[in-house]
Amino acid sequence: MTCGSSALYVGSVIHVRLKPHRRRLSYRLFSLLVDLDELGALDRRLRLFSLNRFNVLSLHERDHGAGEPGPLKAYVERQLAAAGLAPDGGAVRLLTMPRVLGYAFNPLSVYFCHRRDGSLLAILYEVNNTFGQRHSYLIPVESGQSAPYRQTANKRFYVSPFMDMDLVYSFRVDPPGEGLRIAILARDGDGPVLSAVQSARRRPLTDGGIARVLVTHPMLTLKVIAGIHWEALWIWAKGIGLRPRPPAPESPVSVLPPHRS
Repeated sequence: MTCGSSALYVGSVIHVRLKPHRRRLSYRLFSLLVDLDELGALDRRLRLFSLNRFNVLSLHERDHGAGEPGPLKAYVERQLAAAGLAPDGGAVRLLTMPRVLGYAFNPLSVYFCHRRDGSLLAILYEVNNTFGQRHSYLIPVESGQSAPYRQTANKRFYVSPFMDMDLVYSFRVDPPGEGLRIAILARDGDGPVLSAVQSARRRPLTDGGIARVLVTHPMLTLKVIAGIHWEALWIWAKGIGLRPRPPAPESPVSVLPPHRS
């Protein structure tokens, strides 16, 4: 049995570091897209997925947002209201990697925040670094804007110790449907520095679907964190110096203006 809008997305991520040394990395992954209103139903219906407790796959709300227990949708709606976006109870759908056997690390989770009429109100990009810190970028979507959504944000949060802070992120997002594509380009004053692209296809979120991705993508979240540290070792071996880590932003969420063509 499937549950509404929630689904699995199976695909790949490609990272390309463009300077000072070119380096390409690609790996397969799967993500969950969960409608936050459906979390309770998913917990009841699926044997291999649980909400806020251990299972083969699980989603713990304290892994996101303010890091506190409590309904995640309420947290997102508070951020929307604080930004003056007046949420009206429309769907909020979270694209993220689940905990696998109790462990997860999500470099990026994305919330698609909708109005009641189904149109997209905003996108919230939630970033975690390997130092246990989290920061989000909330960018409104103007009424009438259509996919792919193009958005930009000045970098305000320290992620990689080998990347400068004076960067601009450009996002190009084809939101989840039968497929999805999220492309991020980081630029400095001289041009592109890093490109990352996630592309995936929709699969039903069922116990059978979960069992299949666990076979085809074993220990996914451990491989992600291992890959991050392996890349860091490669970069360090190339003589790229460490950047000092500034304090985290005072506000946990940076609100950016919508993209204007």
